Amino acid sequence: MQRSFLAALAILFTGSGALAQMPQTPPMVLVAQPPQVQASLGGGFIEYLFGDHAPSAPPPPVIYGNPGQGAQPVYANTGPVDPILEQRGAGVEIDPQFLRQRVDYQTKEAPGSIVIDTPHHFLYLVEPNGKAMRYGIGVGRPGFTWSGVHTVSGKKEWPDWVPPKEMLERKPDLPHFMAGGPANPLGARAMYLGSTLYRIHGSNEPWTIGHNVSSGCIRLRNVDIIDLYDRVKVGANVEVL
Repeated sequence: MQRSFLAALAILFTGSGALAQMPQTPPMVLVAQPPQVQASLGGGFIEYLFGDHAPSAPPPPVIYGNPGQGAQPVYANTGPVDPILEQRGAGVEIDPQFLRQRVDYQTKEAPGSIVIDTPHHFLYLVEPNGKAMRYGIGVGRPGFTWSGVHTVSGKKEWPDWVPPKEMLERKPDLPHFMAGGPANPLGARAMYLGSTLYRIHGSNEPWTIGHNVSSGCIRLRNVDIIDLYDRVKVGANVEVL
């Protein structure tokens, strides 16, 4: 019995030495690679360039109405939408007052004219018989709002963007040309105001509608600028209040 015990001890110590001499394989560690983030030049890109502000991001979801009483949230893409137009805005909720709607509106302006109510973030397309189509808009941030009267001097679908000379002098590393498309800060359509640099244009950042966010341009949701664009003629009067 004693011999068997000693033999077992000898085998144990011998095996331990062999194990100690074996090369040790390091433990496997699985590292999750961070997702690749593609740069996006959204509707806040121009404001970023002008004012050294970071591009805006979607706010936390907000439900308008009392869910306890069965109210339904109103989404920015209410109605039929081409997904490419709202690729960054699908499912973003906005205040229902800024959704497109026909309203009573008394004005001296002729039908076909545009009135921009800057303080209240509304654009009115005047219609006959005391009516208007009302759109929610984003307007100039403090220091960039303006007022005056112009005419629609041109219209463009999926407009290109060319930074003005003054901007290139400030930021010489900017691209001198940006082709139209879903990532372009001018959105799906643009209407040019007189000989100014101001435009009424689209935006793929619908959460900015109803806010003072731009460098003076008037922005609408892409789905709304398309609707407005089809209703407005070149030469239409535009009054900015």
